[in-house]
Parts: sequence; C-alpha cells; structure tokens
Amino acid sequence: MKFYETVFIVKQDASSSHVEAVAQEIISVIKEQGGEVTKTEFCGLRYLAYPIKKNRRGHYVLLNIAIDPSGINELERKLRLNEDIVRFLTVSTDRLDNSPSALMKRNLRDS
Repeated sequence: MKFYETVFIVKQDASSSHVEAVAQEIISVIKEQGGEVTKTEFCGLRYLAYPIKKNRRGHYVLLNIAIDPSGINELERKLRLNEDIVRFLTVSTDRLDNSPSALMKRNLRDS
C-alpha cells in the first residue's frame, strides 16, 4: 500500500452536514477499494484564490489515505463524477502525518 493525501473542495452553498455526507461517501469508496483513511480534516469554508465554476469560496476537506495505486484511479473517478466537488488534488507521500495540517494550525492560531 502507498500513502496519499487528498484535498477536495465542496461548493460554497453546501451545508456543513452535506459536506460531511460527501466526505463519508468518498471514505466509503476508499474502503471499498481496500484502503484505509487515517485522518479526516474539515478545514471549513475558505476563499478561493480565483473563482471556480462561479464559486468564490469552498469547503476544504483533507484525507490521509493508505491504498493501492489502482484504488486511487477509482477514487479520482468518483471525485470527478460528484457535482458538489469543485476541485480535488491527490498527492503521494512517504509517510502519513497525523498532526494537524497547516490549514488547521492557522485556524487554531487565529482563534
């Protein structure tokens, strides 16, 4: 199994409960492919650097994943098909970091 970090952005008009439902749907796809999610972070509603599909803001979600590379293909296919997801990015990593991400550290510092 390889390690990956996946970040996806859900449309700005989605409620927080809907964002959690979308994340659970993606997590179930990962588990169906024999993968494991070690960390899930809901980073909140943030401004985008530029408008994407008429959205100026989006709900960011970060997942740390351990899965085979063939499972990533199916995951990204499902991410593309979901109309609520504006953008996504999957990056391969050497190890999974369970400490809070930079986005979450910034939220904690600003509080």
